[in-house]
Amino acid sequence: MSGYPQPFLLADAGEAIEKKLTLWQQFLDDIWDSLSNTHMWMSVLKVVLRILVILIVSRIIRIVINRVVDNFMNPKASKRLKLRTRRVQTVGKLLKNTATYIINFIVLLLVLNEFNINLAPLLAGAGVIGLAIGFGAQSLVKDVITGFFVILEDHFSVGDVIEVGGKFKGTVEMIGLRATRIRSWTGEVFILPNGNISDVTNYSVNNALAVVDVSVAATENLDHMAEIVKSAAAKFEDTNIVGRAEFLGIQSVTASDVILRLTVLCRPNTQSTVSRHLNAEVKKAFEAAGNPRYYSIEAMERAGS
Repeated sequence: MSGYPQPFLLADAGEAIEKKLTLWQQFLDDIWDSLSNTHMWMSVLKVVLRILVILIVSRIIRIVINRVVDNFMNPKASKRLKLRTRRVQTVGKLLKNTATYIINFIVLLLVLNEFNINLAPLLAGAGVIGLAIGFGAQSLVKDVITGFFVILEDHFSVGDVIEVGGKFKGTVEMIGLRATRIRSWTGEVFILPNGNISDVTNYSVNNALAVVDVSVAATENLDHMAEIVKSAAAKFEDTNIVGRAEFLGIQSVTASDVILRLTVLCRPNTQSTVSRHLNAEVKKAFEAAGNPRYYSIEAMERAGS
């Protein structure tokens, strides 16, 4: 008889199975009650609808702010407000980004509030953490403050050609509150923290002066050479110039050469292009006069560099 299960063991096993089935049934009943609870679903629906309203309203506010900024920064408005066109893009983008950050932060707080999350401890904790980070992020604060004043005082703007500290020269691609991005004419990209930007030379603020020195042999007829150069200056045209090319006269005299100087006022940062075109015009003038015996000082220096 010992090989067969005792009756009381079978009874205990049956009771255990019955309890498990009862618990499982109770679990299923609870789930069904929850799923069929109209009040719960109405509460969930209200929360979802409120969150959707928050998101839609925030989206509308962002669109309105972007349009207001665009209208505020359009060429006519910027002219009335005496804002230079070249910095409109920078200021407009910064205002849009700042508004987006603020709106997103407010939306986050409102959504958390819909889930009945107590925001007071979170805000208090964020304040303490922010204070701790502030002591360890002084350079970041310095970058942000410097970036703000760079934009406010219009030291330079997107599209300007600048040189920083005598080391970094190129076109400004982006000005942020923390860093500025510059691309050199050979393609290198420099990311400079705003707090480290000092000794800035801006080549895009005022018109530039293109200077071309032409060397002719001292044995040539000086008046004839001067007339050739003057004719080249009179004929010279370029979309980048803002005045006529001028013949200044003799710049210097050596034992073998006489240096004649030409200048022309041109748009900011176009002096190199204008100088090359003016050199070509001078060369054509000498060739037309049948006297190619000259050379440009600027062209010689570039060729030897």
